[in-house]
Amino acid sequence: MFNSLTEKLESTFRQLRNRGKLTEPDIDQALEEIRTALLEADANLDVVKDFCKNVKEKALGMKVLKSLNPGQMVIKFVHEELITAMGEKNAELNLRFAPPVIIMLVGLQGSGKTTTCAKLAKFLKETHKKTPLLIPADVYRPAAIEQLKTLGKSIDVEVFDSSVDQNPVDIATNAIEMAKKSGFDAVILDTAGRLQIDNNLMNELADIVEAIEPHEILFVADAMTGQEAANVASGFDKVLDFDGVVLTKLDGDARGGAALSVRRVTGKPIKLVGMGEKTDALEAFHPDRMASRILGMGDVLTLIEKASKQFSLEDAKELQKKVKKNNFSLEDFLSQMQSIKKMGSLSSMVKMLPGMGSALQGVEEGAPEKEMKRIEAMILSMTPAERKDANILNGSRRKRIAKGSGTSVEELNKMLKQFEMMRKVMKKFSGGAMSKDLMRSMGGLMKRPF
Repeated sequence: MFNSLTEKLESTFRQLRNRGKLTEPDIDQALEEIRTALLEADANLDVVKDFCKNVKEKALGMKVLKSLNPGQMVIKFVHEELITAMGEKNAELNLRFAPPVIIMLVGLQGSGKTTTCAKLAKFLKETHKKTPLLIPADVYRPAAIEQLKTLGKSIDVEVFDSSVDQNPVDIATNAIEMAKKSGFDAVILDTAGRLQIDNNLMNELADIVEAIEPHEILFVADAMTGQEAANVASGFDKVLDFDGVVLTKLDGDARGGAALSVRRVTGKPIKLVGMGEKTDALEAFHPDRMASRILGMGDVLTLIEKASKQFSLEDAKELQKKVKKNNFSLEDFLSQMQSIKKMGSLSSMVKMLPGMGSALQGVEEGAPEKEMKRIEAMILSMTPAERKDANILNGSRRKRIAKGSGTSVEELNKMLKQFEMMRKVMKKFSGGAMSKDLMRSMGGLMKRPF
């Protein structure tokens, strides 16, 4: 995510940090590099102009803080402007209405509306304890209704029974009446899209809005389309006056232009972001956390939130006891890996650790996940007794395990050696202490294939 922008900004900041004193030409040169990086990220030109203007004004009038050198101050100003550009604070969904809360999703075809409907339903169900009803009102795209029904079934959320021969306005009004009678406290409406904005599309959406008066209208945009997402959003906003934006495919966006431009162009906040294909890959958008990620400063709060969903406090205490007593086994290791996989890609999680943005440079995309699968295959090829006590793994057992996992004995031996090293490090830091050296060593392990 935003890899190209992050690398360019980090390169510029390295030059600033090496200077004890900054002159106006130094600042101008740095801002020119930042300007180029933002434009290459496909950010809106007005956004870039305001961004650089504000950073320069702050930098020239800076009051040097005792804890920061001039270079660090400029980085601080860039961080502040990134937050401002993306919205300053988290804009939550407005759910404070008499049930059912009506949420309508709009956007162009291919932006990910239907998938986002399912993700949002799961998000409301798990985060806000709502009982949502999904409403398929896209009667034009082949299989859109069936797609939403399939997604609804996968997350155990009811989907209103509609068909392609019905009018979208009738579908919406009938579904909301059913929701009121059946006790649903939230409804999520999937609407039709087009390849581009046209009068028929906008008139239909306006008719639906007039008929059902949704509490939240969310514009769904593909983050990978850059500033064009902001331009399209502006077109929808003129007709529908929507409440917020959902940026999809943000995990695959190497540039960042959409995230940097949408707020400035539309005046509407980014409320949610899609961070993957799975139905649980929808997150609240926090401008300050995203700014830190862009600058390679990590995002520990989001990492903690992800971890808290997978690891209970009781499990954490039990694991700590095992680590302290050096009883952490391959079985425990397998269980932890399987929980970590549910949090997202390993690459994205490592980048959430401060100072670890460059740890995976040169590592092929998806390589850490492939290594994890190999490790899983090795451990799953062991008997329960072998997983509990790796000391019993003699030569013949290792040959059997290697054959069963499709690996070599040499690869198995390397994995076991790395596991023992990891156990020692975990025991050393089991009291809660953590250091940059430890994080760097963890990042290094990600680079080395077993």
